[in-house]
Amino acid sequence: MRAYLDHAATSPMREAVLTRYADALREAGNPASTHGHGQAARERLEAARERIAAGLGCDAAELILTSGGTESINLALKGIYWARHAAGERPVVLVAEGEHHATMEAAEWLRDHEGAELQWLPLDDTGRLDPATLSTALERAGAHRVALVSFIWANSEIGTIQPVAELCSVAEAAGVPVHVDAVAALGQVPIDFHGVGAAALSVSAHKIGGPVGIGALLLRRDVVAEPLQHGGNQQRFRSGTQNAAAAVAFATALELTDDPEHDAHLVRARDALITGVRAAVPDAVLRGADPGTPGARLPGNAHFTFPGCRGDSLLFLLDAAGVSASTGSACQAGVDSVSHVLLALGIAADDAAGALRFTVGPDTRQDEIDLLIAALPDAVERARRAGTANG
Repeated sequence: MRAYLDHAATSPMREAVLTRYADALREAGNPASTHGHGQAARERLEAARERIAAGLGCDAAELILTSGGTESINLALKGIYWARHAAGERPVVLVAEGEHHATMEAAEWLRDHEGAELQWLPLDDTGRLDPATLSTALERAGAHRVALVSFIWANSEIGTIQPVAELCSVAEAAGVPVHVDAVAALGQVPIDFHGVGAAALSVSAHKIGGPVGIGALLLRRDVVAEPLQHGGNQQRFRSGTQNAAAAVAFATALELTDDPEHDAHLVRARDALITGVRAAVPDAVLRGADPGTPGARLPGNAHFTFPGCRGDSLLFLLDAAGVSASTGSACQAGVDSVSHVLLALGIAADDAAGALRFTVGPDTRQDEIDLLIAALPDAVERARRAGTANG
């Protein structure tokens, strides 16, 4: 058997999602067409949009379907920046440290190609952005010069959850729109777009067992943004043929996360994994917020550093033993570099090099966790020997 403990990278489709997706794929019709097939596709699409919007606390008109989290983040950061900058001299972009590379690189592109003044917001040693830190940054930059603020709802590597509503309130008081990257948070924490007060919010379906290739940007009705691409304006400021079948599957996957047992299972599996890892490797260090503090950490995330190891060595050894895990964000898989998230927390590079992320899903079994715990001591011992040999 194999153990799949990398649900944060992508979570497998559940049977109900597969069935609805396959059924929808069999139906013909472009939702933009005016004939019967097209209008039937449009009905399926809009019904799915309503269902997704209901699950995220927004109006259907505010839900822009995209190709995934990366596109949603780029649409938000670039689109809002262009619109705000064009309406007045607002060159500053405030972004929290430790963000996903989709946000970091979009912001850096605005700096390098559009002349934005990019300012990074520091985190505490658990990965939390303090609202007071944001308030100070807005004051120092001059709120009238700030185009937008962007931060992640829950860190995709260490699982720390931000005080989203408080942060949005600080920015709103200063008249600055906020984009929230909720890709890692989707399906693990309740998301109420209107309730938290964000201007824009990004999600992706494959993190909750939906299809790869569909996500959404939630954009508040009063927020103006410039499009990245042109050619139809099928959705407010996004052009492109809409994927009705994927939208149906996305809606189904999102509704499955509403089951109270969903989160309870994640917590049980995560806590069993943490307990097992600590017993197997007593000097392993759990990173991120305390899992015992309600609302501080994602229920499905356990992130450790293993002293004297390199994460890529551990990853290889565990994979050979049948365990799939991750050294960090899947977007950086295969890149031989220390996690920027851990460095942002003030963790020394040598310690951060031994990072490994385990993430569980709704179908994670105890025997998968047992396989990890059985394989881990030997993997750590061998990785430490390799680390010593390599200096």
